[in-house]
Amino acid sequence: MVVSSAAREVTEDPSHRARAGVLPGRAARAGADAAALALALLIATLLRHDGDLAEADLTGLAVLAAVAAVVLAVTGSWWGLYTGRWQYGCFEEIAALAKTLAVTTPVLFLLDTLLGRLVPRSAIIGAGLVALVLAAGVRYAVRLLQDQRLRPSAERGLRVVVMGAGEGGAQAVRSMLRSPSSPYVPVALLDDDPAKRTLHIMGVPVAGTRRALAEVVRRYGAHSVLIAIPSAGADLIRELTEAAGPMNVDVKVVPPVVELFGRTVSVDDIRPVTHADLLGRREIGIDLAAVAGYLEGRRVLVTGAGGSIGSELCRQVARFRPDRLVMLDRDESGLHAVQLSLDGRGLLDDRNLVVADIRDRQRLDEVFAEHRPHVVFHAAALKHLPLLEMHPSEALKTNILGTYQVLQTALRHGVERLVNISTDKAADPVSVLGYSKRITERLTAAASFSSVRFGNVLGSRGSVLTAFAAQVEAGGPITVTDPDVTRYFMTVQEAVRLVIQAGALKSSGEVLVLDMGEPVRIADVAKRLAEAAERHIAIVYTGLRPGEKLEESLFGAGEHDSRPYHPLISQVPVPPLDGSVLSLLDASAPRNDLIAVLRWLSASPAFVKERVS
Repeated sequence: MVVSSAAREVTEDPSHRARAGVLPGRAARAGADAAALALALLIATLLRHDGDLAEADLTGLAVLAAVAAVVLAVTGSWWGLYTGRWQYGCFEEIAALAKTLAVTTPVLFLLDTLLGRLVPRSAIIGAGLVALVLAAGVRYAVRLLQDQRLRPSAERGLRVVVMGAGEGGAQAVRSMLRSPSSPYVPVALLDDDPAKRTLHIMGVPVAGTRRALAEVVRRYGAHSVLIAIPSAGADLIRELTEAAGPMNVDVKVVPPVVELFGRTVSVDDIRPVTHADLLGRREIGIDLAAVAGYLEGRRVLVTGAGGSIGSELCRQVARFRPDRLVMLDRDESGLHAVQLSLDGRGLLDDRNLVVADIRDRQRLDEVFAEHRPHVVFHAAALKHLPLLEMHPSEALKTNILGTYQVLQTALRHGVERLVNISTDKAADPVSVLGYSKRITERLTAAASFSSVRFGNVLGSRGSVLTAFAAQVEAGGPITVTDPDVTRYFMTVQEAVRLVIQAGALKSSGEVLVLDMGEPVRIADVAKRLAEAAERHIAIVYTGLRPGEKLEESLFGAGEHDSRPYHPLISQVPVPPLDGSVLSLLDASAPRNDLIAVLRWLSASPAFVKERVS
């Protein structure tokens, strides 16, 4: 048999094969609904005649059923019922089915009149309702069979008690039970809401509140506890983790809201509890409309894009679909890593990846002239306190002079909005890092832009958790400066989410202070890490280093906590400092002299001469 090349091409075309598989499936759906409507017409007609089949006009009934099939197919296609718009059996498809039958019924009523009253009129009205029940019932049966087929094996999977029967818990249960390869099988739910005591989700019952955790784990023979509350705070996660400790079961979590960013929970999202979950996790609300208003379709530049804060800024800003996202850093390896995290390629062939040093005024002018950013997030800085205490001239060159160059370049090129990333060490500073960042807050205020101040970021390079984890890996000891030292903590995702929100606020010449929650004792963090280690890890106290405080403060003397626009962001006026005073700073000066001048400039009276040098 000879097959033409054209026919062979059609046969081998993948899209043709896909259509060949799709169209019969849609035709089968339409046929099943037509059969349901025909059966509904028969049932309604028999009911009209008290079940006497002899009274029914079977020929007329067959004619009207054929007409109904055509009307149903046309109307259903109009509502998307047979065009693949909805998943079979979902709520949206049932709604489309109801709309289809609501239109089909009066059309049949009219056509029946034109054709000479083939069936009783009351039978047509009743048939619409009966057909809806029958067609919806078929969909429910198909979905039930599909769910049973996808359900993982209860013998091979880990039995899980799910904490939280809200939307997050429901999504987690559905994802576990609709994936044959899922390693988890939910056996019970826990929820503190009395209204959910009798709730079942896909057959999984709510077995009690969190206080019944131990008893429910024992009764159902569970291997793990899943905290399926994306908005769960660190306090709740710590409480449940400590409660599960004596039961010898694993505790897992779903990502926080800031990581999900509106998507549903999947099996792949389930992971062990991290120290970031135990320390800095909170639900962060964000005004999506306000943020999208200044980022979507705009050109955005991030300095220090290869660092912990900068790279997360790039990832979150990209979600708001900017016209252009320019990533600037002097660390080419950091730029390579952030590009990999954004598009998975990492080919370093994008002009929006910029290798530049913020100390270089000419280079900054070239970058701003090429990309013409509307919004700038300035995250480039040196941040390790002990190193800057030893080398204050580097704090001057990068943190102060580099930031000043970015500010002045932004003004020259008409940047509309600039957010400078600061630190809690700028509040009543006592260290070189603190002095330098306080000066940059004041320089930023003089340029009529704003700064954002927050504390320690979990997961950033050089954070206390990273250092402690490395010490545990090396066999210890864990070094803590003082038994009573406390610090504020926030995850990098939460901090960046608030930084982006802060950029949307009406603010000029202010520092925006992020709410960091309650301070945490570092010794408690070290103890928790040591206890979780597989071998004995000692904790050694080394004493505070030069420039370190026992307790950090987010507000300096005379600064007041005012939150006019966002419940987690305080707005504090900053005394401006004109860049002309930077001529007093000499990087080659003796270390102590330079530190003295930095200290004086950080606390000197407000001084503004001109905005652009």
